[in-house]
Amino acid sequence: MLAALRDRTYRRLFAAQVVALTGTGLATVALGLLAHRLAGPDAGIVLGTALAVKMVAYVTVAPLAGVLADLLPRKAFLVCLDLVRAGVALVLPWVGEIWQVYLLIFVLQAASAAFTPTFQATIPDVLPDERDYTSALTLSRLAYDLESLLSPLLAAAVLLAVTPDRLFLGTSLGFAASALLVVSALLPSERPARRRVRKPVTRGVRIYLATPRLRGLLAVHLAAAAAGSIVFVTTVGHVRDTLGRGSADVAVALGAAGCGSLLAALSLPTLLARYGDRLVVVRAAVLLSVTLFVAVPALSWGWPVLLGLWAAIGAGGSLVLTPGARLLRRSADTPDRPALFAADFALSHACWLLCYPLAGLVSTVAGLPAALVVLGVVTAGATAAAVKLWPHHDPEVVEHEHDGLAPGHEHLCDAAPVGGRWRHAHPYRIDEFHDRWPTASAR
Repeated sequence: MLAALRDRTYRRLFAAQVVALTGTGLATVALGLLAHRLAGPDAGIVLGTALAVKMVAYVTVAPLAGVLADLLPRKAFLVCLDLVRAGVALVLPWVGEIWQVYLLIFVLQAASAAFTPTFQATIPDVLPDERDYTSALTLSRLAYDLESLLSPLLAAAVLLAVTPDRLFLGTSLGFAASALLVVSALLPSERPARRRVRKPVTRGVRIYLATPRLRGLLAVHLAAAAAGSIVFVTTVGHVRDTLGRGSADVAVALGAAGCGSLLAALSLPTLLARYGDRLVVVRAAVLLSVTLFVAVPALSWGWPVLLGLWAAIGAGGSLVLTPGARLLRRSADTPDRPALFAADFALSHACWLLCYPLAGLVSTVAGLPAALVVLGVVTAGATAAAVKLWPHHDPEVVEHEHDGLAPGHEHLCDAAPVGGRWRHAHPYRIDEFHDRWPTASAR
C-alpha cells in the first residue's frame, strides 16, 4: 500500500491532500459554530442550505473546471484554486449576514469542485504503474476516512486554546500549505499544442456516458449515495430520539461507518488484484442493498447492531467508490482526463444531491424503516442497472473498424483493410477518432 510513496512527486501531492483535508475538517466544525452564532435555533436550516449550496456548486462547476484544466497550466491552476480557498476561509469569520455565508460557501466549494477532479486527474500521470496507482487510491481513501474520524477531535483540541473563529485560520493555513506543496512538486510535462484546443464543456460527460463501464460506474455511484445518505441524514435523529443516547454516541455511530470504510480500503489492493474491478464493485453494491433491507428489522435489536450495520455501509461504500478512479484512468487519454474526472465528480455528487433530500423527506414523514426500504429499493435498482450497463467482458484493448477516416491517416498506420473498412485494435477510448463504443457486430 505504501509503494506509491516512493515517488517524490506523489509524496508531496499526497501531503498536499492531507493538509487540505485537515483544513476542510476544521472548516466543517467552524461552519457549524458560525451558523449557530448567526442563526441561533435556526442553525440547522442554515447548515442544510449550505450543504445544498455545496452540492449545487459541485454539480455545476466541475464540468466547466474540466475544460479550464485542459486550457491552463495544471500546476498554476491548482495553486490558484488553493489560494482562493485559503482567502475565503480567512474572510468567513468576519461575515455578519447569512446570505454572505451562502455566497462565500459557494465560492469555496466552487474552487473545491475545480481543484479535486483536476488533482485526481494528475495522479495517473504521476503514477503510470497500475499497482502504484491502486496504492495511491487506497492512501487517498484512508486520508478521507481518517479526516472524518480525527478532524472533530483536532477541532475540539484547538478550541481548548482558541476561539471558534480561529478554526477558519487553521483552514486557511491548510489550503496555503497545500498550495506550497503543489508548487514544490515536479508534475509531468504537459502538451501545450493539444492543450490550446478548445473543447466543449460537455466533453467529459459525453465521454463518460458513451463508455459502458462508466455508465455502470454512475449506477454504483447512485447505489453508494442512496446507502450513504441513510447514515449521514438519519443518524442524529435515530441515536438521540429513538435510542435516547447522547451527542457523543452520534459521533461513535458515524465513526463506525468511517471505520468500516477504512478497513475496506486497506483490503482493496488485494481484492482488486485477485478479483478485478467489476466483481469487487458489483458485490459491494449488493452488500449495500442487502444491508439496508436487513437494517429494517435489525435496528430494533439495539445499539451494537446499529454500529455493525453502519460499519457495513461504510465498508460497502468504500469498496464501491474507490476503484472508480481506476476505471476513469482506463477510459481516457491524458488530455481528456481532467474533463472525465470532472464529469465523474459532477455526476456522482448529483446522485448525492438526489438522495440526501429523499432520505430526509422519507425519514421525517414516514420514519427510518420506511427510509431504509425506499433507499434500499434505489440501491438495489442501481445495482441491477450497474450489472446490466457494465459488460462482464470489458477488455481495454478492443478490435474495431473505421470507415470515416481517409486512407493514410496517421491513426490507421497499423490498420488492415477489411471489406472497405479499416480494422485494428488498441486501448479503446472515446475521443476525436472514436465517437461511440463499438457494438459486438462492429468488432
